[in-house]
Amino acid sequence: MRPAFRAPAITALAAAAALSLAGCGAIVSAAPSTSSPAAAPASASASATASAPASSSPAATATPAASGGGGAGAASPGTTPSSAPAPAELKTYTFPNGHVSFKYPADWKVELFTGGGSPSESATATVTDASGTKQATVYAGKIADGVSHPVTRTVFESAPVPGLAGQPAPAAHYAFYVDRMESNATYRMHLVAGAPASGQGAALDGIIRTAEGVILADVQFIEKPFANDAAAKSWLTGAEGQALKALLLSVTYK
Repeated sequence: MRPAFRAPAITALAAAAALSLAGCGAIVSAAPSTSSPAAAPASASASATASAPASSSPAATATPAASGGGGAGAASPGTTPSSAPAPAELKTYTFPNGHVSFKYPADWKVELFTGGGSPSESATATVTDASGTKQATVYAGKIADGVSHPVTRTVFESAPVPGLAGQPAPAAHYAFYVDRMESNATYRMHLVAGAPASGQGAALDGIIRTAEGVILADVQFIEKPFANDAAAKSWLTGAEGQALKALLLSVTYK
């Protein structure tokens, strides 16, 4: 996701009035456009992200996702929509092992990158939006590494993930929050083991344990995606924020 900008559009309204033999005049007014580009996430801070690639070898294959229809729009950080966004039409992506799946907007795309070996024991599904911007990654494999350090957390939202309810405790949750360490703020939206709490604690690794391995699912933010917490909350109410929230809540293991 990248910060939004506004491009003004100038609309001229001309009116002529004549009294007797007097001349004519024009009045010009400007109205701003509300259009904004799709947001572009990049990797979150490495210190606050569980690193799936640490347990997988370089990509060997890339497989595009299959059929569907429809789409989802992007919301500008700091702009509150006048009404809730309409639900997007969805596709379902299922990993080759048949265990892990998730839903995503139908005009987005998924590519699967697998590790070495036959059959591969790890795979990462990279989700991009209609403009080709990376929005999220979902990793399924045998092992994953996490990095932890002290932070002060403010949780905006969290909820249990229904499709992962049967997996080992602590229960998988969708979470959107900000971690602060000194003057640095790291915004994260991902799956976590257990409900996150606001206050002082340790950075969350985001490793969800399953019957046969682990799952990591992260939204890919740029280094400083939001000007402040109010902008982050506003983004969440827009189409892009809701689409990514729905993706994480749809992750299923069977």
